[in-house]
Amino acid sequence: MSQHALNSILSRLRLPVIQAPMAGGVCTVEFVASVLREGLMGSFGFAYSKPEAISTELRAIRKQATGPVNANFFVFQPVQAPSADALRQAADALRPAVEALITPADATRPLAGAQDLPAESVDRPSEEGELGDSAHLAFIKESVLGASTPEFYPSLHDQLEAVWPERPEVLSFHFGVPPHWVFERAHADQIPVLISATKLEEALAIEASGACAIIAQGPEAGGHRGCFDPKAPLDRDDASSTIELVRVLARHCKLPVIAAGGIMNAEDIQAALAQGAKAVQMGTAFLACHESGASPEHKRLLTGEPGRGTVLTRAFSGRLARGLRNEFTAMMQSRAVLDFPLQNSLTAGLRQQSARAANPEYQSLWAGSAYAKCRSESVSDLVLRLEQA
Repeated sequence: MSQHALNSILSRLRLPVIQAPMAGGVCTVEFVASVLREGLMGSFGFAYSKPEAISTELRAIRKQATGPVNANFFVFQPVQAPSADALRQAADALRPAVEALITPADATRPLAGAQDLPAESVDRPSEEGELGDSAHLAFIKESVLGASTPEFYPSLHDQLEAVWPERPEVLSFHFGVPPHWVFERAHADQIPVLISATKLEEALAIEASGACAIIAQGPEAGGHRGCFDPKAPLDRDDASSTIELVRVLARHCKLPVIAAGGIMNAEDIQAALAQGAKAVQMGTAFLACHESGASPEHKRLLTGEPGRGTVLTRAFSGRLARGLRNEFTAMMQSRAVLDFPLQNSLTAGLRQQSARAANPEYQSLWAGSAYAKCRSESVSDLVLRLEQA
């Protein structure tokens, strides 16, 4: 029944396009609503969201627009608290960025995550106004969850408890196959489940899981790679492009395949469909739209600096993700990085400070490799262009 539900949803779309789920404030209710009004599937990236926020956004979207909504989640793997030595090495790796952004006054101001730390674990500057070693470590530690916290990531069970009453049309997952109980409940509610794959081995595991479709995420895709292995090497891909991955998965898998990565215009959509894709998922093309929640500096670089280029990096989160090159990605190429999602917590304060300063050089500016095709336009204008094959 869930497979039939997915086919029915896709058949009613104006175009076979899913707006990609993107975490970090990009997928605001207003943005997703603008996508729904244009007849496409809109998505929320609930990777790190608390249950209360998930409920609020899913209820709000129903008041603003009608149409199919996709709720996306990460499949986190267990991770241990970093040792004091590992934390210090990772903190030292961030020192140049911290010193470039943080004033002495900032170093004594509480940051996100400080309330989760035992007070005795946070070093303070020995002299007010001095940005020394202790101030540097205070800034870093206040960005990381304390070792007394049992988990370093949200409970998927608690997140989904907020989802079931709201009945989104689709559930999707990144970084692996969710527990079996997720499929049991989703199928009982006739909610299709989609899962990302970056290679055939992952796609076959998805096919055996009870999912309804495979999101074929090619290497061109912006944001986090959906690799099941959190430490997968940079060059470990079965395909050199999204189109090639779609071709391979369509040949070897029975489930519908949804192409993701480098899909920027009508021609890209048609190319993916011609290789066997049932639909496409587009993220970067929507990032520069007026309605998106991306920062002004992020949008400016997407449309104004085609030569900046993209890079796959673990620097911001501990997992491979593709984003625009900046000073931080260059600085961190050979420096110590904590496991995911610890590194994400470690760099949180840095990214927030960079955003407050409107400085793009220390923000995670996720973008696909074809970002130079982005335009500063409304969602309506983008969708109109996508229709002009």
